[in-house]
Amino acid sequence: MKCRFKMPSDWVRYGQYLLFFFFFCSLFNTVTAQNAQPVTGTVTDERGAVLIGASISVKGTTNSTLAGENGAYRITVPANGTLVVSNVGYTSQEIPVKGQSEINVVLKSSATDLNEVVVVGYGTQLKKDLTGAVSVVRTSDVLKRQSTTVAEALQGLVTGIRVRGGGRPGSEALIQIRGAKNLTGTTPLYVIDGLITDANRDFNSFDIQSIQILKDASAAAIYGSRAANGVIIITTKQGKSGPMQIQASARYTVQKMPLYDLMETPEFIKLNYQAYDNAGVPRQKLDSTVNTNWQDVAFRTGSMKDLNMSFSGGGESGSYYVSGGYFGNKGTVIGTKFDRYNLRVNTQGSKGIFSIGENLAISNANVADMQGNPVVDVYRLLPTIPVYDNTHPGGYGYGDEQKARTFGTNPLAIANIVNSGVDNFRVRGNLWSELKFTSFLKYRLNLGYETSRDHYKYLKKDGYWTLNQSYDPSIANENRASYENKLVENTLSFKEKFGKHDITAIAGQSYQKINYAQIWGSKRNIVQDASGHYYDVLDQGDGGQLGGYRQEADLISYFGRVEYAYDNRYLINGVLRYDGTSRLGTGHKTGYFPSVSAAWRISEEKFFNVSWISDLKLRANYGTLGSSNIGYYDPFPVINTFPTIAMGKDQHIEHLGTQVKLTNPDLRWETLEQQNYGFDISVLNNKLTLTGDYFIAKTRDVLYEAPIAMTTGNDGGNPLVNALSLQNNGLELALTYQDNADEFKYRGTLNFTSVRNKVLKLGYQGNDLYTGLTRTTVGQPLGIWYLLKTDGIFQTQDEVNNYKNSKGQVIQPNAKPGDLRFIDLNDDGQITNSDKMDMGHAWPKFETGLNLFGSYKGFALAMDWFGSFGAKVINGPRIAMDGFSDNANYRKGIQPWTPENPNTNTPRALYASTLNSRGDIDRWLENGSFVRLKLISLSYDLPKEWLSKIGFTNAQLSVSGQNLITITKYTGLDPEFNNTNIYERGYDFGAYPNLKTFSVGLNFGF
Repeated sequence: MKCRFKMPSDWVRYGQYLLFFFFFCSLFNTVTAQNAQPVTGTVTDERGAVLIGASISVKGTTNSTLAGENGAYRITVPANGTLVVSNVGYTSQEIPVKGQSEINVVLKSSATDLNEVVVVGYGTQLKKDLTGAVSVVRTSDVLKRQSTTVAEALQGLVTGIRVRGGGRPGSEALIQIRGAKNLTGTTPLYVIDGLITDANRDFNSFDIQSIQILKDASAAAIYGSRAANGVIIITTKQGKSGPMQIQASARYTVQKMPLYDLMETPEFIKLNYQAYDNAGVPRQKLDSTVNTNWQDVAFRTGSMKDLNMSFSGGGESGSYYVSGGYFGNKGTVIGTKFDRYNLRVNTQGSKGIFSIGENLAISNANVADMQGNPVVDVYRLLPTIPVYDNTHPGGYGYGDEQKARTFGTNPLAIANIVNSGVDNFRVRGNLWSELKFTSFLKYRLNLGYETSRDHYKYLKKDGYWTLNQSYDPSIANENRASYENKLVENTLSFKEKFGKHDITAIAGQSYQKINYAQIWGSKRNIVQDASGHYYDVLDQGDGGQLGGYRQEADLISYFGRVEYAYDNRYLINGVLRYDGTSRLGTGHKTGYFPSVSAAWRISEEKFFNVSWISDLKLRANYGTLGSSNIGYYDPFPVINTFPTIAMGKDQHIEHLGTQVKLTNPDLRWETLEQQNYGFDISVLNNKLTLTGDYFIAKTRDVLYEAPIAMTTGNDGGNPLVNALSLQNNGLELALTYQDNADEFKYRGTLNFTSVRNKVLKLGYQGNDLYTGLTRTTVGQPLGIWYLLKTDGIFQTQDEVNNYKNSKGQVIQPNAKPGDLRFIDLNDDGQITNSDKMDMGHAWPKFETGLNLFGSYKGFALAMDWFGSFGAKVINGPRIAMDGFSDNANYRKGIQPWTPENPNTNTPRALYASTLNSRGDIDRWLENGSFVRLKLISLSYDLPKEWLSKIGFTNAQLSVSGQNLITITKYTGLDPEFNNTNIYERGYDFGAYPNLKTFSVGLNFGF
C-alpha cells in the first residue's frame, strides 16, 4: 500500500520568489557600494617567521586569499573594510583598512582554539561563545588514522562517543553518542555541507575540512526529530584565493589478523577421545595423518591503498576545490575486498551582494562480501579434516559422519563456490545561493540532492562446503535498488551588535523527500560452458522468480534560533523546531522540539581578578529532541499478495491478499528530554584548558518490537509500540595542555566519559523483557546478563551426593566428579532457569582517550591511546572451543579436569552433553576492559629549502601503526568487538576483529 504525508505544494515557488525579491530589493546596495582598493602586506609570527598559507579575508564577504611565498598577500578591500587574518595555532586579528594600501600583520601564537569558528546547525559560532555541548575534532587527528569510515576514526578523540569498528573490508563502525537512547538505531545524524545524509563507506575523509559533534539537546535541537542520537556536522574543503595549489597523498598499509591458539592433530585427538570416553560414546575414526591449520587456509595478509589528489585556488570573486581519490582494501579473509573511487568538486563565487556555490561528490564503490563466517569456522573445523577431499562432491574437505562430525564450513570451499558483492554508485551534493541585502540580514537557499544505485549480485555454483548439506542447484540472484534524497531549505539570518548587545537569529523552513525502490530476480540451474564458467545472467537457467517494491517518506520542518550575548558575559540561546513526518501514525505525525541554553563567562566580570585564569564559563541547558527511526510504512498493515486458492467446480485459481503482520496505527515520536550542565576553563595563558559536562537524558515513548504470539495471525514479525522509557546520565571531562611558543611544540589531551544507562519503564505492565542471554528490567541497564552461576567443580562423588538444598534434596543427582556445580538460587532442589541471576552488563563504566602530539623542527610524533573499563562480555568462541560438547577444535594447552588433574577450573571433557557447556552460564562471562594503542605515527617534513629547488611547497614522509598494543584480560581475539544487537552488545559471536596495521605514507604539495 502507499501512504503519503501531504505537504504544502507552493513553498518551493515561495522560496524562489523570495530569492528574487531580496535580489531586487538589494540592487540599491550594489549601486551604492563603495570603491575598493588593493591592499598588500606580509603575515609573520612573533618571532618574525613568515606564515605561508595564513588566511586573509574581507569581513562580511566571501573575498579571501592566502599568504604565499615569504608570507606575502594581495587582496582588494573597500576603503572602509576590515581584514580578518587567521592561521591555525594563532589568535585571529581583525584590522580596519582605513584607506591603507599596505598592512603587515603579526599573529600571536595561541595555545587554545577559543577563537576557532565552530559550525553548528545552519550557522557558525565562536568556540568560546558556545552554550551547548559541542565537540570539535581536529581533522589532522582523523587523517592520521587509516580507516574506511569517519566514525571509525573518531574513537578516543572526543568525549561522549562510543565507537566499535572492525577490520572487515567495507564494514561500518557502530557509533553511539551519550548512551543508548532508543532500541531501533543509535546512528547519529550526519550533515555534510548542509546536506542531511551519511558519512558511510563511500565518503572520502581526505576532503574533510572540519568535524563538529553536537551532543546535547540545545546544540542539536535545530535538527529536531532526527537529532536524538546526536549530530555530526562535516564541512568539506574549499578553495582559497590565489594561485592553484596541488596537494597529494599516498598511503600503503599492511594488515595482520589476530589468531586463535588452537590445537594441532596429536593434541586434539587425545582430548577428543577423552571427551567421547567420558560420555560413553564410541570414538570417531580421526585421521591422524592430516594436520590442517584452518587459519592458514582462511586468513591472509591484508593491504590498503589510499591515493588522493586535490587542486584548489581562486580569485577575488570565487574559488574552486577539485579532488579525486582511490581506496582499495584486500581483506585478511580470502575472497574479500573493498574498492572505492571518489571525485569531489566544490566551487563558490560572489558578485556584490550575491553569492553562489555548490558541493558535489561522486563515488563508486564495490564490496566483495565475506561468505559464511570464517572467524568461527576456523575453530569449528577439526585439524584432522583435509582442505580437499576427492570423495566428496565438489572435491572439498568438510568432515564426515565416521571420521569428523562437525558443523563447520570449509572457508576455501564457500569462497570459491559462492560469489556475492555490491556495486554502489552515489552522487550527492548541494547548490546554495545567498543574498546579503544589508550588513545584518542574509537570505540563503540550499538545494540538496543525493541519489545512489545499488547492484547486488549473488552466484552459487554447484558444490558443497559443509557436512550434511542438502543439494541445491546453482543459483543466480540480482538485486537492483535506487535511492533518492531531495532537500530544499530556505533560511533568513540576522546578526547585529548594539553597543554591548549582540544578537544573532535565524529562521528557516526545510523539506526533505526520500524515495527508495528495489527490484530483484533469481534463476536456478545456471548454465555452464565447457570450461566450467557460469553464465551468471538471469536469462539463463529456470525456476525464475522476481519481486520488487517502492517506498517514500516526507519530512517538513520550520525552525528558528535566537542567540543573545551581553557584554561577552551573559549568553542565551533559544531554539524551536516543528517537524511533520509521513512515517508515523495518524494524529501523531507532528511535533515541537524546543530548547534553551545559557552561559555565564565569569572571567569577564569586574569582580573576577584571577590572573592565571584566562577564561571561565559556566553553561546550562534544557531541550527536547525526537526520533522516528522506523520503516517507511510501519504504522500500516502489511498485505501479502502472493497467496492463491482454487475455487469453484473448475478449480480455477484466484489471487488473494492477506494481512501477515499486525501493526500499530498509533505510533508516535520518541521524545528525548535532556539537561546539560557544563563548564569551560582556560588557565596559564590559555595553555591548559578543561571542559566538563554532566547530562541527564530521558527518552519517552521508545519504540520496540512487542513480542506477540504467531497464533494471533502475526506472521510477519512483531509490531512496533511506544512502550519503554530510558535514561542516560553521564559525566564528560576533557583536559588539554599545549604549547606552541617554541620550536618544540607539543599537545596532550586526556578525555574521560562515564555513561549510566537505565530503563525507567517497560511495556506489558512492566514485565521483564528476555532477549538471548539477557534480561531487561525496570531500574537496570538494557540487557543485563541473566545467567546460571557456577560454584566450582565437584571433586568427588561424595560432594555430588552431599550437595543438597534446605530440604535435603540432592540438587545435581546426575553430576559426576569433574562437573560444574551450579547455585540453586531458589532452593527448589534442581537447576532451572529460575536459578538465573543478574551478572553485570556490557556497558562500560567509563572510557578514556589519551592523545599525545609533539613536533620539533621537521619531526612530529603522535600517539593515541584508548581504554574501556567495567564491561562484562560473553566470549562466544570459547563456548565451542572449551565446551567439548560437540566437535570443534580446542584451545591449545587447555587442561580439563581428570582424577589425575583435579586442580583446574576447566570441567571434565564431555561430548554430546550441555552439562558443563551450556551457553547461559557464567563460565563464559569475562572482563571486557582493555587499553589499546590505537595509533602511533612518526612523520618528517622535508626542509623547505630542499623543496623550493623542485618547486614543491611541502612534503611529508610518515610511518604509523594501529592497534599494535592491547592490554586486556579478555581471552578472545579482540575485546573491542562489534555487536549490533542493542541487548547483547557484549556478546562476541565470532566478530571480525580490529586488525594490526602498519602504514607508510607520503604527502606533498606544489
